[in-house]
Amino acid sequence: MKLRLLSLLIFAATLLSGCGFNQIQTNDEAVNAAWSEVLNQYKRRADLIPNLVSIVQGYAAHEKEVLTRVTEARASVGGMKVTPELLNDEAAFAKFQKAQTEVGSALARLMVVAENYPQLKADANFRDLQAQVEGTENRIAVARNRYIKAVQDYNVSVRTFPNNLTAMAMSWKTKANFTVEDEKAVSTAPTIRFDAPAPAPVPAPTGGK
Repeated sequence: MKLRLLSLLIFAATLLSGCGFNQIQTNDEAVNAAWSEVLNQYKRRADLIPNLVSIVQGYAAHEKEVLTRVTEARASVGGMKVTPELLNDEAAFAKFQKAQTEVGSALARLMVVAENYPQLKADANFRDLQAQVEGTENRIAVARNRYIKAVQDYNVSVRTFPNNLTAMAMSWKTKANFTVEDEKAVSTAPTIRFDAPAPAPVPAPTGGK
């Protein structure tokens, strides 16, 4: 009896392995891990915004439109409910992506405005936050790239034969992915560091005594 049960278990394991069940599960876990990292980096960026806005406001309070835009963009993202189902809902995923893009755009605009205020640029706290924002944008780009690759692997695994038969039986569908008009926007983080310009060269002294 035990031998028969063991044989059935081995047969079932072989069957599941051959139909792609394990591969799909592995790829699904990879997608979840990559997505968690994307969310972690987006949260890191969101956490930096209040302090950044506060410092900029101290030197450029009249830049109300720019300050309001970045604050509202952050609030819009914070008000969205991010659930595991988001990855399987293309429309919801696109809405989330659009909101995050608006945060990045508003934040980049805020940093551009800061270029016009030498005293702000010289503030040690601002420069520290500036470096953190730049580092976070790089991390976001890396995390997004990893997510894109993980989703590609998962989607291929549920669409190719014979895995697709298992996927249909289990109601597993392809997952939403990032889409950009220029793919370089995903792999290349925006440059937002503004270092002080080099001093103009001093003219050589003219001849004469």
